[in-house]
Amino acid sequence: MRKLALALALVASPALATEMQIDVAGAASGTITIDLFEDVAPQHVARLTELAAAGAYDNVVFHRVIPGFMAQTGDVEFGKLGSDMRLAGRGGSELPNLPAEFSDQSFERGVVGMARSASPDSANSQFFIMFAPAPHLNGQYTVVGAVTEGMDVVDAIKKGEGRNGEVFGEPDMMSKVTVTEAE
Repeated sequence: MRKLALALALVASPALATEMQIDVAGAASGTITIDLFEDVAPQHVARLTELAAAGAYDNVVFHRVIPGFMAQTGDVEFGKLGSDMRLAGRGGSELPNLPAEFSDQSFERGVVGMARSASPDSANSQFFIMFAPAPHLNGQYTVVGAVTEGMDVVDAIKKGEGRNGEVFGEPDMMSKVTVTEAE
């Protein structure tokens, strides 16, 4: 009877949520907390979780930051601080690309999406955080989460001035990225 009560309590309790915390260093300094949508994009959330657990995102720069649009990071191949920043944004992880997991989630301020090439099934490790709504991305890119804390940190990320949002000088970086289960 006690086991049955425990099982019922577990079923009745709220599901655990996955949170990603990004410690940002540079002009922007602070922590961004993201609620990952494992029910919307399970394969993409699993990839973010795997790369964060391996430390692959630590010291990766925000290489493409377009004011009024989004800040992009996550190039674990060419985006590490100290790498040739001319290559940042061209790489991914050694893991295979992911098939698209499009949803009816809208790209609003604070939404996190997976970056990809022209092929919808080419997302790998890079992701972006929206500064403002971008309805033209709806149904075209995979939504993986949303910022729940730290949008002030996102807003302070050094903006790009180069072609297509390229950041010159010293870009801000994700100094540490962790993923935890939270209630």
